[in-house]
Amino acid sequence: MTELSPAAQAVLDAAGDSEPGIYATIAAALRAAVDQVVPQTPSPSYPDDYESGAWEANQWARMALLAIAAELNGTNNTSQEDFDA
Repeated sequence: MTELSPAAQAVLDAAGDSEPGIYATIAAALRAAVDQVVPQTPSPSYPDDYESGAWEANQWARMALLAIAAELNGTNNTSQEDFDA
């Protein structure tokens, strides 16, 4: 596998194992956690500035975490669809 980003490497280091077989397991766990903590939600209809900003910040956090999972999984399958919901 190619060199990981600092964020993905930190996740892997925290797992305490550098075996390539564990990457997919960690990526799956990270995706499951993201779906629980920052679920993909539609943008609020008729939002005020606070609601719109909070939704956007949550969705950007979701995409950042999914990007780490995709990197660990050896793919880059996060897309704008993960943000647009």
